[in-house]
Amino acid sequence: MSAVVTAPPRRVRIEPTVLQALRSPRLLTREVLAGLVVAIALIPEAIAFSIIAGVDPRVGLFSSFVMAVVIAFVGGRPAMITAATGAVALVIAPVAREYGMDYFIATVLLAGIIQVLLAVLGVAKLMRFIPRSVMVGFVNALAILIFLSQMPQLVDVPWAVYPLVAVGLLILFLLPKITRVVPAPLVAIILLTAAVVVFAISVPTVGDQGALPRSLPELFVPNVPLSFETLGIIGPYALAVAVVGLLESLMTAKLVDDVTDTRSSKTREAWGQGVANLASGFFGGMGGCAMIGQTMINVKASGARTRISTFLAGVFLLVLVVVLGDVVAIIPMAVLVSVMIFVSVATFDWHSIRPSTLRRLPLSETAVMVVTVAITVWTHNLAIGVVVGVVMAMVLFARRVAHFATVTRTTDAGAPEPTAHYRVDGELFFASSNDLTTQFEYTTDPDRIVIDLSRSHVWDASTVAALDAIVTKYERLGKKVVFEGMNDETTAFHGRLSGGLGAGH
Repeated sequence: MSAVVTAPPRRVRIEPTVLQALRSPRLLTREVLAGLVVAIALIPEAIAFSIIAGVDPRVGLFSSFVMAVVIAFVGGRPAMITAATGAVALVIAPVAREYGMDYFIATVLLAGIIQVLLAVLGVAKLMRFIPRSVMVGFVNALAILIFLSQMPQLVDVPWAVYPLVAVGLLILFLLPKITRVVPAPLVAIILLTAAVVVFAISVPTVGDQGALPRSLPELFVPNVPLSFETLGIIGPYALAVAVVGLLESLMTAKLVDDVTDTRSSKTREAWGQGVANLASGFFGGMGGCAMIGQTMINVKASGARTRISTFLAGVFLLVLVVVLGDVVAIIPMAVLVSVMIFVSVATFDWHSIRPSTLRRLPLSETAVMVVTVAITVWTHNLAIGVVVGVVMAMVLFARRVAHFATVTRTTDAGAPEPTAHYRVDGELFFASSNDLTTQFEYTTDPDRIVIDLSRSHVWDASTVAALDAIVTKYERLGKKVVFEGMNDETTAFHGRLSGGLGAGH
């Protein structure tokens, strides 16, 4: 008798806690340096997003500081970076332009409240309905957008930018193969900044992106009337910010879970994002969500795993722009471009586009991934791409499953009462049951019809309506229909709805 060998269950990796990192010089050093690298990379991004939103660069910088610090305590995904983002900036930009700063901040605050409410309602559980093909498309689109976002820094610039970017990429790709004691992005930033200063190389720097603040953020309470008119103005924008922010944050959390082989609380992450946006608004920030590029710098490039790196990214950001602004201003943009290009290459799922992978995958899976990438890159909005991808995946799935429902007919003419037997196989829902009524021979069947549902399951009202229509058609011809083999759930569902959905047709 041979033994049955089963594969061991997949183990979830246990990452170090904050306390363990504080007690370990090696882990703490890694977290501190990772936070510093992320803070440096956040500065030009926050300034750029402020410009997109139509507000002062200080708004984006203060928002990034506040959100990073707050999410370190209330977020559900350790080591994930939350700050001002381009997606939120694009959605909220019309408010600042058309209604002013007070309405702008009121929108951020309302978005935070909506996110907290959505978290309480369990919106994070909807993540289970995002298929793998959409997730892969999301990751690949993200990598492409990160790369494309660096193009303005590579067009119509001094020639010295290109060798600096090339050297930066060499450091980022080769140094981790030699040592991981110090994050490669930090080494690249220090060495290339030193080279630019020592050799007086004239290239665009962080200081060229916008003015850095010289003071700490202050409490800001928007001066807007508490009326339905105000709600009508900011409500749609706040809802869009809340949904886009949550979707990007939850998708990023899932991506980090996969990268680190760990689990995180998506519900806690959802309301944590709301709390962080509320805090950002009360300090005059523009709001935001999880930053996938900076998160990948923190987790993948720098190896951070705890909330310490997230907290310090916010703290270092404030120190760098307020206290060390003159030093930060001389960092060449070329080195930050090389870091982001490295992140885009590391983020892209290259396995998903291998010919061997594409040959094995169903065409529908590949189509969903490609459409998700195309829509996301076209709109520059990850949320729109994911929603379109999910809808397309649902339609293709319903179309595929609809063909699995079959009807087999047999007759028993020799019985005392001639009977037609129909056996229904497959899952019955709107897509598979809409043409169910066409698969019965109403006029030629004998007076007794038995429909066997032992190999099927009724999932929705559309199917119950279809079964009622079949019974009605037979009754008009003076024939009797009997259902048999229904499981308990189908029996209860059918019994509750049958006869109450209107006349069969």
